[in-house]
Amino acid sequence: MPSTARQVVILGYPDAELLDIACVSDVFDAATRLGAARPYEVRLATVDGLPFTCQSGLTLAPHARIDQIRGPLDTFVVAGGLGHLAAAKDERLLAHVRRLSQQSKRTASVCTGATVLAAAGLLSGRRATTHWSHASRLAEQYPSVTVDPVPLFVRHGDVYTSAGVTSGLDLTLAFVEEDHGPTLAREAARSLVTYLQRPGNQAQVSMFLAGPPPEHRQVRDLTAYVAEHLADDLGAHALANQAGISTRQLTRLFDAHLGTTPGKYVRTVRAEHAARLLSGTDLPLTAIARRCGFGSTETLRQAFLDHFDTPPSAYRRVHLRSAHA
Repeated sequence: MPSTARQVVILGYPDAELLDIACVSDVFDAATRLGAARPYEVRLATVDGLPFTCQSGLTLAPHARIDQIRGPLDTFVVAGGLGHLAAAKDERLLAHVRRLSQQSKRTASVCTGATVLAAAGLLSGRRATTHWSHASRLAEQYPSVTVDPVPLFVRHGDVYTSAGVTSGLDLTLAFVEEDHGPTLAREAARSLVTYLQRPGNQAQVSMFLAGPPPEHRQVRDLTAYVAEHLADDLGAHALANQAGISTRQLTRLFDAHLGTTPGKYVRTVRAEHAARLLSGTDLPLTAIARRCGFGSTETLRQAFLDHFDTPPSAYRRVHLRSAHA
């Protein structure tokens, strides 16, 4: 490999998630095979340099012990997996994580690898994300970290954290685009038959996929009613009347079974339906706002910014570009 290659090191450990490693390595490999002006040289390292078993039961053989790795590096990535808690307690591992982060242009984690970065002190005072199911625990263990469970990935300075598992694809495609431009990133995505290119601020999990329907009959009926009547009045009084209960009882039911208020729930459902219309239709924003129950395009825009951290017009451009790539 030429000396001009971009040096990438992925840190693995026992019970790491194989996909956290493969998503990163395969995107960089695809970019190299497709003619990256500066190819990527990817190495896998562990604390002891010995083969380790991933949480899936497959065994990987690293290229080197982590103490054999010397900078400067282009990208240093810490994988996640069931072994992340043990890795976060390994002082020798954490010392090398801090050292290599200082010697790297950018440091990143995939999934619960964020716990290792936090344990090494690299996320203090930063905004970060991780797998949605581990976000609350990360926030509790490391209060100096501003944990955002929504985005696919977050950049804060030269430190990047990504969400669960395959979001490593999105993060690494963003690295390729940053290094070589959108054309190569698009070609790499197409070669991997993956989606180009979900923006980092896209939500990890749609509320429609986050879990089974509520067990409580009234709440289940109300959520179905909301989904079928987005353009109607879905204020607290209207929903309470629909269910034949008081607004106070409505609020208690939503908090107990959905973990949110009726107003926030309705706003989220409307924003997610708007996102599907933006990416799957050519309807103008005024029509989408009307169908989803937003009083105006400005109200749609504000709700979209709150939920996706991006305006609807930019969301549509990214998703239409990806669909036609």
